[in-house]
Amino acid sequence: MTDQLLSFSGTFDEASEADWLTSVSKALKGGGIERLVRKTDDGIEIRPLYREADWPSSSDPMGQPGSTPFVRGPSPERDRYLPWDIRQAFAHPEVSVSNAEILRDLERGVSSLELAIDRSGARGIAVQTSADFEQLLKGVNTEIAPVALSALSFDEQVSIANAVMALIKGKCDYNLDPLGTLAKTGMLKGGLPGAFNTLASTLPGLEAQTALRADGRPVHEAGGSEAQELAAMIASAVDTLRRLDAVGYDAAAASAQILFTLSVDANYGIGIAKLRAARRLWARVQEALGLTVKPMMVQAVTSGRMLTRYDPWVNLLRNTAACFAAGVGGADVVTVRPFTDALGVSEELGRRTARNTQLIAQEEASLGRVADPAGGAWFIEKLADDLAKAAWAEFQTIESEGGYGISLTEDKLQGRIADTRVQRAKVIAKGKTPLTGVSAFPLLDEIEAPVAMARPDVVNSETGPLDGDVAEASPLWPISLAAPFERLRDHAQQQATRPQIFLATLGPLAEHNARADYARNLFAAGGIEAVSMDKVPDTLESLIAGFRASGCALAVLCGSDLRYQSEADGAAKALKAAGVQRLYLAGRPGDHEAEWRHAGIDSFVHIGIDMVATLELAHAELGVSE
Repeated sequence: MTDQLLSFSGTFDEASEADWLTSVSKALKGGGIERLVRKTDDGIEIRPLYREADWPSSSDPMGQPGSTPFVRGPSPERDRYLPWDIRQAFAHPEVSVSNAEILRDLERGVSSLELAIDRSGARGIAVQTSADFEQLLKGVNTEIAPVALSALSFDEQVSIANAVMALIKGKCDYNLDPLGTLAKTGMLKGGLPGAFNTLASTLPGLEAQTALRADGRPVHEAGGSEAQELAAMIASAVDTLRRLDAVGYDAAAASAQILFTLSVDANYGIGIAKLRAARRLWARVQEALGLTVKPMMVQAVTSGRMLTRYDPWVNLLRNTAACFAAGVGGADVVTVRPFTDALGVSEELGRRTARNTQLIAQEEASLGRVADPAGGAWFIEKLADDLAKAAWAEFQTIESEGGYGISLTEDKLQGRIADTRVQRAKVIAKGKTPLTGVSAFPLLDEIEAPVAMARPDVVNSETGPLDGDVAEASPLWPISLAAPFERLRDHAQQQATRPQIFLATLGPLAEHNARADYARNLFAAGGIEAVSMDKVPDTLESLIAGFRASGCALAVLCGSDLRYQSEADGAAKALKAAGVQRLYLAGRPGDHEAEWRHAGIDSFVHIGIDMVATLELAHAELGVSE
């Protein structure tokens, strides 16, 4: 061994930042570095390069781990054995099945349970009596394994809390959340005043527990931005404290009983920054309310809207990235959804991969062994700061509207979320945010993933009679980012035979392969199979013969720009004469658009088009319908 340090860059010429920028401009064919700048849904810039000047370490206002404002986490030392709580969700409607799942998962590494309860069994475990609760928790040592409860209806949340107080001996997160019920269902029985009177009368029996939940997930799952989700979560907490204080429940006591819950998705850089921004926002709120600043208890749940029904195996990667964000971001509790969650109620494989994702992150990747592992990263620090400021501005808007509850009942927040959702849908439709396995690299012959049962279609509303006062709002319906493409795939799969399009290739493989692959993937995103000849056609006559043999009604020309200039016109005329119903050309037409349209080309497909609209038109040409 040597005592001298080796310089791995010693054999390279020294380069300045100006040299790097020159190389970037050359790679971008004359474009500047600004071409690489991207923006989040909140308009926050994501730059390709960050420097010390973006977040000077000498003036860092975020403190140290364990100190106010707790951006770097509540403690300088995380539990090396269990750095965060591995919380698994259970929702199989049969009580006995859920009990068996709970016992199996606890044996295999899960550290706490979240029980989704619904008397009807449509949205969770069909627990109806105290005996059902006893059966559900049979064999579970609740002094060792904390229990969390969730239900859609606020009435049911209160009923469940009262029913299980005597059964659960250890820590329990009751997750009472009237404003969350209003956001998710659009209805709150008793109205806002009545619901908070009920909440205030229930809380004294739960003083030693995490009784309340401030939930940003309804905003995320409805298509909102990161700033909107954070602002809604903080506004929900503030409105809850304000309303409880108004009916005589101590706000300081209530603030210590809140579990803050937000979503993390596959963009782990933004996810890490979002968790840091959340803690900074809550610290600022506590200061403004005159409360002692304490760290927030944060639960991160992997995003539901990012999960896909088609090629669901890719969800394993999405969940892994989201789990990474939660762990590095310092979440106290992490719940990873089963990768099959978009398909239905999960069985053992879905739950096993969900818990093992966290176990591997903790025990093999050692994510929890370093306090604030992202600390000092200029990109993360700057993004978290920008995100906190954007969320604070949205929070102030919600406050100016009368608070979270009033903003919901007057449909003001929903309108802003809808605007964000529409803009995101446009970006996804154009392929600028690719969905692997759905809009990018789709597999028409995929391997099915198992589920225990399909999730029934239910109306997402309050249960029971709605006599008396009722607070009403437009509900924040959950969406799927992949839904437009999956709807097209569904329609295609309902056909007696799979829809097809003919790849009319021009020139040798090296010339047409890139555009043929693009076209193949584009149309597969709509469930349309691209078929090609076994042998590359070497004459126009053989190309036309191949088309006729395919039996296709649609065709797409694929070749190089140079080849198009000499052959696109003749090939288009010949293909139209041979019976092509609609003819596409893969590539931008440039100055040749009028000429090629005159020859018979109907559409041009290339990066940046509206893929959904293009595929809908192709379906219409083929007679594909529901």
